[in-house]
Amino acid sequence: MRYDVVIVGAGHAGAHAATELRKAGFAGSILMMDAGSEWPHERPPLSKEYLAGEKTFERLMFRPTSFWNEQQIAFLPGAVVSGVDANAKMVSLSDGKRVDYGTLVWAAGGHARKLACEGSELEGILSIRRASDTDQIIKSIERGAKRVVVIGGGYIGLEAAATLSGLGCETTVIEATSRLLGRVTCEPISRFYEQQHRARGVDVRLNSSVARIEGAAGRADRVILSSGEALEADLVIAGIGILPTIEPLVHAGAASDNGVIVNERCETSLPDIFAIGDCAARLNCWSGSTYIRMESIHSATEMARIAALAICEAPIPPPGIPWFWSNQFDLRLQTLGIFNDFDDQVMRGNPMKRSFSVVYLKDRRVIAMDCINATRDFAQGRLLVGKNAEVDPARLVDPKVPLKEVARSVTS
Repeated sequence: MRYDVVIVGAGHAGAHAATELRKAGFAGSILMMDAGSEWPHERPPLSKEYLAGEKTFERLMFRPTSFWNEQQIAFLPGAVVSGVDANAKMVSLSDGKRVDYGTLVWAAGGHARKLACEGSELEGILSIRRASDTDQIIKSIERGAKRVVVIGGGYIGLEAAATLSGLGCETTVIEATSRLLGRVTCEPISRFYEQQHRARGVDVRLNSSVARIEGAAGRADRVILSSGEALEADLVIAGIGILPTIEPLVHAGAASDNGVIVNERCETSLPDIFAIGDCAARLNCWSGSTYIRMESIHSATEMARIAALAICEAPIPPPGIPWFWSNQFDLRLQTLGIFNDFDDQVMRGNPMKRSFSVVYLKDRRVIAMDCINATRDFAQGRLLVGKNAEVDPARLVDPKVPLKEVARSVTS
């Protein structure tokens, strides 16, 4: 079979690429395939509302199933790509089938990084990447699982810990480094979230690593730390990040560096092959001279639109300000920009009031913000981050002074 555009991956990037192609007027044939068996659905709620039982799978779906038929977008679930032939313009599947393409959009995302310790192959060790993963966690809880050990203190691990704690589980978070969210935020916010989790009964273990996981009858029931301490566990959740799913493209000759390298049009080094979403590393004005693979909804949907417009030979808009969010308990964290290489930070507001922001600067210019229960700062901070505005740090401290007023009086 042959399609004008074949999209590998039906997550945020892949599904949006398909819809953006139709919005841009593309009339050719489109096939969207995915390794999973579910219809295209949102990922962020999997560790929050879906896990808590507050959202059904139907509410996670990007579109009703009828939409894809109406838009003449074919969907092939359970399709695992085993190879790509860039010269023959052909995708090979693990079941032996082959699909020819005119243009290939690689949106395969990433797969959960596996634990490297002894016992990591036992049953009862789960990750959260798609709805079926969360379904397994829900079933374990319904069968009586109460003691949960979450390995990894990043966003996914903490969101899951917050949700599970709210469901009445005895939850422990194991983090190998000295603070939570260490790769993505500053120390004051890390300490704030540590305190918030502890206050709600989550047992946070910092500077702790897993030596091995033990279990009877092939199922995990104890996590042994490097210190020798044993933690009883009915369920283990591994939240130690993802690895980009790029092997078929790399074997086909695509340039890569912690992701498939793409240009400003999301084109790879291979002809007529684009890469978007969590698996793609791109250079833009927000990342300086470094190729960055960003794992966010904003990046996935923006790259999907760029690739669709490029395929349709339409003008490409400049990249927007990167943003992200994370909900834990009643705390909403919203981020703007990329905070790498900041040389100063300004605390705006009081963490004790559970509503504050941190503004990151480099050479006195605003490069990023983290806002916790501070939606107004998040909305108005776009003006400062977007301008890369030079600001006297003292003007940012008082939360009673709206950031839009600060933005009006600064130079970019």
